[in-house]
Amino acid sequence: MRLEPEETKAIITRLKRANGHLASVIRMLEEGSECEDALTQLAAVNKAISRGGYALVATGLEKCLTEGGRKSPREWWGLRDHGEAA
Repeated sequence: MRLEPEETKAIITRLKRANGHLASVIRMLEEGSECEDALTQLAAVNKAISRGGYALVATGLEKCLTEGGRKSPREWWGLRDHGEAA
């Protein structure tokens, strides 16, 4: 299944923002900034990536359920009966 550009625009924006923050964290470390400051920024990067991932999963699942594609949501994500990845 492919998501349409309008479905991924906000996700891409969020992940690009996280990418920019990550570049800042790397620069901070290279310049010898305080560890606490870098960790604070890294936590923000982690949260942004997690939210982007959640948005991607939610969008894909919603599309799968509403359009009734060839695969069930479980099959689409490659899950077996007990929830583990195939």
